[in-house]
Amino acid sequence: MEGYSKDGRKLRPRRPAGPRKEDTGAPRGERKTYGERKSFGERKTYGEHKAAGERKPFGERKSYGENKPFGERKPFGRPGGRPFGKSAGRPGAKPFGKARRRDAEEGINRMITRRREEGESQVFRSETFAPKEEIRLNRYIANSGVCSRREADTLIQAGVVTVNGEVVTELGSKVNPLTDEVRFNGERLKGEEKVYIVMNKPSGYVTTAGDPHADRTVMDLLKGCTARVYPVGRLDKATTGVLMFTNDGEMAERLTHPSYDKKKIYQVGLDRPLSQEDYDAILSGITLTDGPISADELEFIDEGDHRKLGIEIHSGKNRIVRRIFESLGYTVKTLDRVYFAGLTKRGLKKGEWRYLSEGEVNILKMGAYS
Repeated sequence: MEGYSKDGRKLRPRRPAGPRKEDTGAPRGERKTYGERKSFGERKTYGEHKAAGERKPFGERKSYGENKPFGERKPFGRPGGRPFGKSAGRPGAKPFGKARRRDAEEGINRMITRRREEGESQVFRSETFAPKEEIRLNRYIANSGVCSRREADTLIQAGVVTVNGEVVTELGSKVNPLTDEVRFNGERLKGEEKVYIVMNKPSGYVTTAGDPHADRTVMDLLKGCTARVYPVGRLDKATTGVLMFTNDGEMAERLTHPSYDKKKIYQVGLDRPLSQEDYDAILSGITLTDGPISADELEFIDEGDHRKLGIEIHSGKNRIVRRIFESLGYTVKTLDRVYFAGLTKRGLKKGEWRYLSEGEVNILKMGAYS
């Protein structure tokens, strides 16, 4: 029967209802009721499936001891008993990753330890370092933190500097820092306290006390140090490692002048393995553009990787280690100074620095470490 909704839409005719589901099969009275079905009691009980006597008693089952003894089992690891790891367990396998780095570190530490032991054996045979009795007046003024040496010369000529109560105007005059009294405009000057610092220089910093053209210098890393210090020797921009700072000119000269023969040890990383022929040539001596040079010691610090070496040298020539290997056709990928005149970078991260202890300073003054 058709019709319309309240909003005027035409309604679809309803489908006639069909017979009920239960009426299509057997009459309701003829179907089995729940009670006529197999009762729970007629089903097999747990005991009817298999009598307890037919089942294997617990004691007849395999005990733990009947399994394969521990010794007959395959060892832990990959099939065939090979331990995990790329090359672990294989005869003659080279170490890798952390193991490789650890081997190189142990190799370079052997060189450092040997050098330090030799230095310690010379402590009581060395002459005690004593500063010169007299120094130039302009240097004494500069060391007091008043001004630079050049500016000190101007002050001396202006007649504002006195030594033991007398005005001194002559350039080149000398004073004894221990006994003479130096005054500037009536105020007594005291020699600047000596400061000694060791740094683990990172790559990318220029070793200079002041360079207006350099983006970053090692002085930028000396935050917290109020003393006027300067680097002892040089490390090029890409070289890392031990770098010393001080305001003690006598000490700096003693550590850098070639006549004092101070040893330096570098850890070198090459672009390819060093051949035995070139290894022997570096030890016996090669000739560069500025003259002959040879290494005091040269070692493969990682027997599995001949690109990594430790080299000991006393020459202070510019970029000498890089030029040695480059002259033989190698490219130095990494260069790290790990030892300098008895000092190491142990305990210092890249860019960190610390003051030397009194004992370290005394050993440097004694010149024990060559």
